[in-house]
Amino acid sequence: METKSVPLKALLEQHKHGRPVGIYAICSAHPLVLEAALLHAKAENTLLLVEATSNQVDQYGGYTGMTPADFFQTVMAQATRVGFDTSKLILGGDHLGPNRWQGLPAEEAMSKAEVLIAAYVAAGFKKIHLDCSMACRDDAAPLSNHIVAQRSARLAKIAEDTAHDSFGRHDIVYIIGTEVPVPGGAKEELQTLAVTAPAAAARTITAHQEAFAQLGLVDIWPRVIGLVVQPGVEFDHTQVIDYQPAQAKALSQMINDYPYLVYEAHSTDYQLPKAFQQLVRDHFAILKVGPALTFALREALFALECIEEELVSENRSALRATLESVMREEPEYWLHHYHGDEHEQRLARRYSYSDRIRYYWPNKRVQQSYQILIDNLSNTDIPLPLLKQYLPEQSVRVRAGELMLNPKNLIIDKIIDVIKAYSSACR
Repeated sequence: METKSVPLKALLEQHKHGRPVGIYAICSAHPLVLEAALLHAKAENTLLLVEATSNQVDQYGGYTGMTPADFFQTVMAQATRVGFDTSKLILGGDHLGPNRWQGLPAEEAMSKAEVLIAAYVAAGFKKIHLDCSMACRDDAAPLSNHIVAQRSARLAKIAEDTAHDSFGRHDIVYIIGTEVPVPGGAKEELQTLAVTAPAAAARTITAHQEAFAQLGLVDIWPRVIGLVVQPGVEFDHTQVIDYQPAQAKALSQMINDYPYLVYEAHSTDYQLPKAFQQLVRDHFAILKVGPALTFALREALFALECIEEELVSENRSALRATLESVMREEPEYWLHHYHGDEHEQRLARRYSYSDRIRYYWPNKRVQQSYQILIDNLSNTDIPLPLLKQYLPEQSVRVRAGELMLNPKNLIIDKIIDVIKAYSSACR
């Protein structure tokens, strides 16, 4: 079987040879976030890694309504529209395992996870996070390293077989790891956060290596490129735990003992720019970002609605009111995350770092309000002082001739501001 050159693996090999380079992963399905990421990567002529999570995209459609093949084609089509070189575009699957089916018996959940993995690989996803860390209905929790590794190896075998049947070559890279932060940030207020112990990380690696060998997967171990650990970064609804390099020093040094592995850092959203540079330097060379991107999207849209209120007297979008109404009528995406009294819940619905509002942008009523906002401001001259009041960074770029003054450009530029901190650290 052909072994094809893997761009992501080649990039991380540079890191292993002493260059402090890395890559960020865009974990969002929102079209404007994806467009912003594609445009920025195009301007910088870099690889772009886009990831779908198992709750966003699965064989049944996930909460986006997209299967892996749908998501793959959507991103590829968007890349083509903006003129991005698709050979530089890598799609990954995050938290792929029985996560979606934890309420089922383990064997049934794993059978569904096998179908999930096969669907991702057959669609063309090249980076697979094998996440079997969650206990199923008939499991004793927490799961042992041995069980997690066995299940991960089982899914890796499915991925390899699918790659052979679909493409006839070995070019999937894998991420392993059991200390996986909650997707989208912590549900509860954070009190303390423990950095993964080096010995625990080593045990995870050894368990997976042994499990892979038992299934005859020794040859794919060099394509296991990343280990998910907790470097000491996280966010909840109102606070961010900032990276402290000294606390992760021993963990950082430990990965030097493994020739192919770097760390993958989840929940890096909202870190200070210097933290991204420190993380990459300390071998957390894959940085995941998701809610911070849609948080920036929301910031831009709320700012634009404030501008609309100043300039438009009739047929306003009422975007914030529409979102609030829809979220109260359909609370399933925030109800078990946001606590407190009504005032605290209302603030969280709008402004929480965990950004549960992101689940509501595809709603038909919300989309109608969004389109009214865009149409209103596309047909209205926005005075620069008003733009400065609500989108000050963008107003500077408009004045400098770097940014065309229209609502969509303003939104995309606001999102790119988040991406820039990541791309700068990864270069």
